[in-house]
Amino acid sequence: MPFPVILAHGALGIWDEVIFISVAAIFLVVMGISWVKSRMTTPPLADESPRRDAADQQPDSPTHFRLD
Repeated sequence: MPFPVILAHGALGIWDEVIFISVAAIFLVVMGISWVKSRMTTPPLADESPRRDAADQQPDSPTHFRLD
């Protein structure tokens, strides 16, 4: 006796399976698009640091406080 493949079951009958498979397919398509887009972008270089040097910062600024 072969084992029946049951992905989802409920009050909708066969439509539960269709909804479950379509959600899984949409998820896989979105993940595939995300993976392709990430492969096509260039990674940021190590020298492009957004931090500023300590000499550029103003310690007496009213919006910045020195922590002890």
